[in-house]
Amino acid sequence: MIIRSGKAHLVASALAVCLLWQPTLTKAEEPGFDFAVLGHSFKAGPDDAPLKHAIQDSNNLHPAFLVATGIKAASESCSDKLYSQRKDLLDASSQPLVISLSASDWANCRNSRGRANAIERLNRLREVFFADDSSLGQRKLSLSRLSSTAKFRSYAENAHWEYGGVLFATVNLPANNNHFLPEAGRNSEFEDRLVANRSWLQRLFAMAQRKKLDGIVLFSDGDVHILEEEESSLLPNFSSKQDGFASPRKQIRLLAKKFEGKVLLVDTQAGSKKTGKKNTQGPKISWKDNLGHISIDSDWATIFVQPGKSPLFEVRERAGKLAPNQSASSQRTSRRLARP
Repeated sequence: MIIRSGKAHLVASALAVCLLWQPTLTKAEEPGFDFAVLGHSFKAGPDDAPLKHAIQDSNNLHPAFLVATGIKAASESCSDKLYSQRKDLLDASSQPLVISLSASDWANCRNSRGRANAIERLNRLREVFFADDSSLGQRKLSLSRLSSTAKFRSYAENAHWEYGGVLFATVNLPANNNHFLPEAGRNSEFEDRLVANRSWLQRLFAMAQRKKLDGIVLFSDGDVHILEEEESSLLPNFSSKQDGFASPRKQIRLLAKKFEGKVLLVDTQAGSKKTGKKNTQGPKISWKDNLGHISIDSDWATIFVQPGKSPLFEVRERAGKLAPNQSASSQRTSRRLARP
């Protein structure tokens, strides 16, 4: 009996050790995943063929989900008919697809009298694309929207979802200087959205910190210049143009300092503003401490995520790497066959 009791004790101890190690092993062995980012394909004009090809090629790589920025060109109509047509196009994606609005979708819209009606069109976009808590696509992704908060009921375009230990979120920061209007008077749309986005970012970082997530990915149209050095001068700044991204940039930097994981900002403003030259090497992630930034422009790219490992984010595929007349799926197959 004593021997049996000793054996039972040893078995119980071994089982306890295994149970203690199990979470660590599970996290270490957690598989990575890809997500696709579709840049603003309508920058070149109203042709929706590039968007169709981007959806098809990226879907062939079977990413966990796609994020598309921009549903129309600035020169196109802001009609309900066009909004509906583009929703059908995006909803045909075989993988879950999340929309991140661009300035060209609403900020420069005008009514039949030629008067600006950006706010009315933005509200219409919210009704068409963000009516429920699901993504577009044949497979749905469950989303949480800022509009679930009574105070910010209008801001359904801001959505977040968690996947593989990373928090993903869209933030409505249009590329036209965050839609800051220099005209005299109250900048109501800009100021109200500034308050909503401030609350949204605070919520996102608090959630990621509480859950001890590996990272946060923020999608927006505009580049907030998160990695650029702030200009410091004792002289007053007499520039007539106010920086519409100053507030979110400052907030993200402060929140990132308190966050233990990585923070990646994704926008569609690729290309060097200083040289005016287009980046022909494809998108890449630039880092400063735990803050990262990548611009996708008008093409598409997939980013590989490795939970619990370094680097956490890595650009894997991009549109420019595909050979002419070669689909994304065939290229990936040929690359696998070539591996030793």
